[in-house]
Amino acid sequence: MTKALLSAPPVALTIAGSDCSCGAGAQADLKTFGALGVYGLTAITCIVSEVPGRVELVAAVKPDVLRSQIRLLFQAYPVGVVKTGMLYSRALVRVVSEELADHLGTFRLVVDPVMVASSGDPLLKSDAVRAYEEELLPLADLITPNLDEATVLLGRKITTRRAMLPAARELREKFGAAVLLKGGHLRGREAVDVLASVGGEEELILPRLPQRETHGTGCTLAAAVAAGLAHGRALRPAIIAAKKYLHRSMAQQWEWRRGPNKTRALRHL
Repeated sequence: MTKALLSAPPVALTIAGSDCSCGAGAQADLKTFGALGVYGLTAITCIVSEVPGRVELVAAVKPDVLRSQIRLLFQAYPVGVVKTGMLYSRALVRVVSEELADHLGTFRLVVDPVMVASSGDPLLKSDAVRAYEEELLPLADLITPNLDEATVLLGRKITTRRAMLPAARELREKFGAAVLLKGGHLRGREAVDVLASVGGEEELILPRLPQRETHGTGCTLAAAVAAGLAHGRALRPAIIAAKKYLHRSMAQQWEWRRGPNKTRALRHL
């Protein structure tokens, strides 16, 4: 039998934590990569025992374990895009920065600076923030902080839609990368994000969906952007497509609710 010659899918690497509920972290990234036609690789930073609304335990891998994963994957695969998620500690941020610096110019980097879970549980040690600022963020093509993460990076709170534009601009100037500042935590009838890039600042707006019990939306959005970049899209079109993908996914999500006698599966349509 003759093997058919098929064009290989682009390859993207996510460096992130493992979420046992598969709604966030590396599992969410892999689902997104697969749905968008990208072959996904993982370098796991932490094992996280969590479900929507609750983080019970975080166990970080040893730095050498993370370093080995990244090195081996770059040796074996044509990694076109890297997306980082939960890095947890200063030591792990440093490993990621060092390993990626050795391959600069061969891939594009999307950094989702995961610091706090949707439940409010911390996902980054306080001493790791400086390592992010000095070692990893300057390597990025795109940074995707939410308002809480932008507060940490800027040292002041961003609490209004009006404050998002100057905050995104300041982050871009500070780290030299495009910034997608996510405003999902703000109230209102619209979900507003701000993109700050070489073209200036602009609001990206979609209708806000009714209340959902979600976690991992930031992971999914950043992974979808990475998938678009892996397919060769320019940054802005990749972000627009990623926002639409996330919006569709949230509109059709499954939700499991435990009752007195059984668990019910509900789907939002």
